[in-house]
Amino acid sequence: MNNKVKKLSRQNSPKLDAMLGKPFKVLNDGFIRVIDYLGTDSSIVQAARVSYGKGTKKIRQDRSLIRYLMRHHHTSPFEMCEIKLHVRVPMDTWRQWIRHRTANVNEYSTRYSVAIDAALNTSPENWRQQAKGNRQGSGKKLDFYTGEKFTKEEQKLHELSRATYDHRIKAGVAREQARKDLPLCTYTEAYWKIDLHNLLHFLELRMHSAAQQEIRSYATIIGTEIVKRWCPLTWEAFLDYRLNSLIFSEKELMILQVLIQGKKNKAKQIADDLGWLPESKKRVKKDMECMEFEEKLKKLGIEIPWG
Repeated sequence: MNNKVKKLSRQNSPKLDAMLGKPFKVLNDGFIRVIDYLGTDSSIVQAARVSYGKGTKKIRQDRSLIRYLMRHHHTSPFEMCEIKLHVRVPMDTWRQWIRHRTANVNEYSTRYSVAIDAALNTSPENWRQQAKGNRQGSGKKLDFYTGEKFTKEEQKLHELSRATYDHRIKAGVAREQARKDLPLCTYTEAYWKIDLHNLLHFLELRMHSAAQQEIRSYATIIGTEIVKRWCPLTWEAFLDYRLNSLIFSEKELMILQVLIQGKKNKAKQIADDLGWLPESKKRVKKDMECMEFEEKLKKLGIEIPWG
């Protein structure tokens, strides 16, 4: 009987190894850098074949298997990969980031240490209006002249808040109290460790065009510069089946079916019965679900039947 244990080698990504510790600059003073990672595309395949056994033998190539897993929402194999990032991010953006509670986090403490002397500045051309159709989003940019005024005001506020904080620290005020008037644009730092499945969920939400521009900047770099190098097969499948795909509800599919048959009036009747249109429930504007469906129709190049 052979009792020898087969020696295992660690799965690694040469492309990710080459950039360990190297910061990717984000916004005016933020960064992201990879500290460590566990697993690669091969780790996902290995876990899936253990889990699904004979059922995966029909899918011979790693790429095909990963795409199958992504397509059918088999998520646990993707949890075999983990990554640890060191990030510097404005506090208001970090508030959104930390809502993803599936990560392990250790943040820079302004109770133990002096607050980071850096803040997110807004250039005159980057001030955004409130979106008209989205209460939590931004819309078109303000004109340069107006933006220039806000930028000057911002600079004065940043200088005053930092000078006030520094004065308190020098006077011996407790750090936990001295910090209370620092603005949300002040940068913080954190180590953020997360498995690949939950990271992809983060990216799906935060790379979306409706996400706040600042956190989208971070998510885009994590996706295109880090995950793409780390697990390229998974990244390809994620783009195809998650980020760049469209999901239709049962009711939306009903409307699509009648549109394909050329029955525009029937499609409008279904939307009316659903209460989507203004005349359905004496609405001032269309239902939000209706407007989202219209965006899907535009992507498909299909004319909106109710105008």
